[in-house]
Amino acid sequence: MKQLLILSGKGGTGKTTIASAMIALSQTHIYADCDVDAPNLHLTASNIGMAKRKPFIGMDKSIIDQSICSHCGQCMEVCRFDAIKLIDGDYHVDEFACEGCGVCQTVCPTKAITMSESVAGELMLFDEVDYFSTAKLKMGSGTSGKLVSEVKQGLKEYKGSDDLTIIDGSPGIGCPVIASISGVTMVLVVAEPSLSGFSDMERILATAKHFATKVAVCVNKADQLPAITDKIKEFCQKEDVPFVGVIPYDSDVPKLLNEGKNIVASPCKARDYVTEIYHKTMALV
Repeated sequence: MKQLLILSGKGGTGKTTIASAMIALSQTHIYADCDVDAPNLHLTASNIGMAKRKPFIGMDKSIIDQSICSHCGQCMEVCRFDAIKLIDGDYHVDEFACEGCGVCQTVCPTKAITMSESVAGELMLFDEVDYFSTAKLKMGSGTSGKLVSEVKQGLKEYKGSDDLTIIDGSPGIGCPVIASISGVTMVLVVAEPSLSGFSDMERILATAKHFATKVAVCVNKADQLPAITDKIKEFCQKEDVPFVGVIPYDSDVPKLLNEGKNIVASPCKARDYVTEIYHKTMALV
């Protein structure tokens, strides 16, 4: 099955808006939201039904048994993450700071410290109508890349006949993006015409190139700074990166999104531009 991943170097470029539009245009019944820090693809998805939920277990965390703790303080001394604090005469572990290295458990003379599984998020699979895999990372957890891999693993259980999966990725170039890129057929980068947007596009293209993944670029809100849009086009031409189109700013788009509507399901200026980008992208996929 082919997988099209929609990425952006930063948040707010319209990545999810375009991903939801492409889901509608392709009429695929299998898709995923790998932006596990702030998933919102479900807001414009109308055929997902109820979710099957299960906890995502992240790294182990230290737990101190106060009944056998000798209050020697060795655990706090060796903790390089400053996760153990002395509070009202007892030692406590800050679960958000603990990295699960287990050094405190090793040095504890009374064996008062144990390592326990910690819930780092929640996996959600919608398969009553469309097949939609997503997840939500628990605040403060640092295992976003692993959780993204679990979201993509959920796609492999699909039993339908669709041959295209649309994946809404995370912004940036960190662990969740790297996990999202792994194994996909192609990446569509949604850029914005700003200095930071141009820089972020360069970074995400370099990341995709590192994984030898096919890429294409489009620019959203392209008429806001035409000079930067032209600069992005020139860069793509120079680097031999397919440029598949532009989308002008459309004030109707945020109104439609606030109503939970997909932009290709209602008349708006952006719809025809997104449709053209979709067809050019599919030709490359």
